[in-house]
Amino acid sequence: MAEISYEKLLESLFDGVYFVDLSRRILIWNKGAERITGYSREEVIGTSCGENILRHVDGGGCEKCTGGCDLAATLLDGKVREATLFLHHKLGHRVPVSVRISPVRDDAGKIIGGIEVFTDNSNALQILQELERYKEEAYIDALTKVGNRRYGEMTLDTRLYEWRTHATPVGVIFLDIDHFKNFNDTFGHQAGDAVLTMVGKSVSNTLRRWDALVRWGGEEFVVILNDVSPELLAEIAERIRVIIASSFLMLGGEKVEVTASLGGTLAVAGDTPEAIIARADRLMYASKGRGRNVVTLG
Repeated sequence: MAEISYEKLLESLFDGVYFVDLSRRILIWNKGAERITGYSREEVIGTSCGENILRHVDGGGCEKCTGGCDLAATLLDGKVREATLFLHHKLGHRVPVSVRISPVRDDAGKIIGGIEVFTDNSNALQILQELERYKEEAYIDALTKVGNRRYGEMTLDTRLYEWRTHATPVGVIFLDIDHFKNFNDTFGHQAGDAVLTMVGKSVSNTLRRWDALVRWGGEEFVVILNDVSPELLAEIAERIRVIIASSFLMLGGEKVEVTASLGGTLAVAGDTPEAIIARADRLMYASKGRGRNVVTLG
């Protein structure tokens, strides 16, 4: 079998690889490094990795080459290090990379340099960003930026499971903006969208961090409360009612306000997500029948 030099092995790697001596001068720079950074071998060999070449920064923007260089630390203590960083590309932009740094020793075990292998994470970062975007599209209402019905159904199913297995009380508040159709007819759908967004933000700001608000459909919202007593359910529902009633928009110099009718209930034995939502919905309609802008519990 023919011998293969280490230079050929390095050139065959898709990852970027470079070797530095104890003074951090770059002595080896493979084609993978050229591809990822934009710097040719001729531009890099003999320079220091910190001389406006790579200039690694971490996710917080801290420049590693001038403060806390992982490669310099490995040259001192011989420890292998891994990190996720952003290197400087020749064209000026930052490239996300996974970095692995190892010491290089002579036959006597003395450290004579360090080798860094880095992998371009651009595609991985784009995939993660796409996943976050898809997640948002799947579970967030595009208009109000609160949870959508799918998210609500999933959350309620989880909360009811926790209630059955750990006896953690669950409450649901169903609310409907009063006379919303008349509002749309009077002020237009753009103003209607602004009201929905206002209500969503106002209600979100009244809730505890472990509670959930979802837009159920149209002008209907559902609040899912975890670990809630009857007294707390009543308190939160009334606070939501008051906050909505005290919120307003200025439309063409006119102060515009809306109210909401609310129905609230706690989970009982045998409840399914459909059952507790239907009960809260009936209670909300009872509030409509009582003159609107009220809370009905049951």
